Amino acid sequence: MAAGLTTYLLWKSHPQDVVAATANVDWRPMAIAVLLVLLDRALMAYRWVALLCMVDPADRPPLPSLMRIFFVSTFVGTFLPASVGSDALRSYSLSRLRVQPSDAVASVVMDRVLGIASILLAGLLGLTLARDLATTTPVVVALAAAAGVCVVTVLVVFGRPADPSHDRPTGRLALEPLRRVIGRVIESIRKYAAHPRVLLNVLGCSLAVQGLRIVQAYFLGRGLGIDLPAATYFVFIPIILLVMLLPVTFNGIGTSQAAFVWFFGQAGVQAAPAFALSVLFVALGIVGNLPGAVLYVGSAFSSQRSVVS
Repeated sequence: MAAGLTTYLLWKSHPQDVVAATANVDWRPMAIAVLLVLLDRALMAYRWVALLCMVDPADRPPLPSLMRIFFVSTFVGTFLPASVGSDALRSYSLSRLRVQPSDAVASVVMDRVLGIASILLAGLLGLTLARDLATTTPVVVALAAAAGVCVVTVLVVFGRPADPSHDRPTGRLALEPLRRVIGRVIESIRKYAAHPRVLLNVLGCSLAVQGLRIVQAYFLGRGLGIDLPAATYFVFIPIILLVMLLPVTFNGIGTSQAAFVWFFGQAGVQAAPAFALSVLFVALGIVGNLPGAVLYVGSAFSSQRSVVS
């Protein structure tokens, strides 16, 4: 699907025009974008570690192990469906280090939800800067969906727990194990009600990450000669990031190209430079995952050596 969608969009954008759009790239803004992606990865790692506050300190893995899990999972997630693959791997890896599986899943879920909340806030800020786009249906629908996710999470975390005595038998015993698993995860998520300062701290870090990503896209666009105000990026990039979170293709390849071409087309940008911008934006994310590649290859090499010896 990723290959087919990308190929179709490349054909619609005319390959020769895409090549021409990258012929006179200014690499100075590109270099700034690369430096910024390293900073946003550091913030992403920090916010996830902070969300492990609800894990008992005696069971909390050491920081180097957590950093390895985070960066390796982001690298492996490059080849898995959107963010779901890396999130699942992170939860599984953390559960192997004496952390309760429900707590591991809860930390990843909250990390993702607070990320969505920050995208929502960034998008709303962008709409205040470019009010003419506030009536665009896809923008409104995407932000409304993000708001719905955030509201449900707030109700789960700070709402009153259900009384188990009021549970009614469903008669579907096959679903009972799944209900118990979901129940344990919800219980772990509710632990964050005792850590409101941590949640605000992580939300602030998430907003900084989204701001960095928007600025990265802006500098990539400047490098390609796309002449748009920063306010336009503050509107479009949060919505595009929501599209890239959909578990449709791996690493958002294909869906991101479609989103960039459509949204930037609304601002008068031709398909070819918009397609080139989308490719560079995805490639920039892969650059940010390279530290995880080093750790992954190093651990695989160490494992092979131990087996041989």
